[in-house]
Amino acid sequence: MSVNVKQLAAEKAVEYVQDGMKVGLGTGSTAYWAIRRLGERVSEGLNITAVATSRASEEQARELGIPLVAFGDIDSLDLTIDGADELDSKLQLIKGGGGALLREKIVAGNSSRMIVVADESKAVHTLGKFPLPVEIVPFAWEWTVAEIAKLGCKPELRRSGEELYRTDNGNYIADCRFEVIDSAPELALALQGITGVVEHGLFIGIADMAILGKSDGSIEIIEGGKEE
Repeated sequence: MSVNVKQLAAEKAVEYVQDGMKVGLGTGSTAYWAIRRLGERVSEGLNITAVATSRASEEQARELGIPLVAFGDIDSLDLTIDGADELDSKLQLIKGGGGALLREKIVAGNSSRMIVVADESKAVHTLGKFPLPVEIVPFAWEWTVAEIAKLGCKPELRRSGEELYRTDNGNYIADCRFEVIDSAPELALALQGITGVVEHGLFIGIADMAILGKSDGSIEIIEGGKEE
């Protein structure tokens, strides 16, 4: 592909970052490009502070000279830029393919604005084709996974080589194949009611805007979706 659609979307999103902002840095292959461009703007004189949603993003930001601040030193963020594994026209998202869904939701939920960056293939009519990541505690994970399966999916614990994958928080991730999620809000509520579930990858009423990079070099912007 001649056009890097992820880079295209990510760099457009960074244009919304203004001097003096407190910025949340997402995680994943598209957020990587946003952080890289943000680093360039900082080197050009942009004055911001940032927090990161994963160790990987934190390391990248530090290497690029983006000033990082402790969570305890700020009470909210102006803007978070992050990717998505799927998104629909209501800006309901599936996130967590990169394994940072809990931290991503904490950061996005404490931001005045969230911009989602993705390539056009991530936009879908109905969520669910991408396996929904659900972060669960390791203790008695078999029971937790069995309860999740009752919601109509096929959960499978994520692996890293021969070992079970662990998040930055030390938890497991169950990738749950629903194929079609008829009601994301109802599913979110059901997952929240299962003891052992730490967090799920459904982001509902959180994103304000999505910027999609297209293979023809154009950009599509979808606005609206955040609940006031």
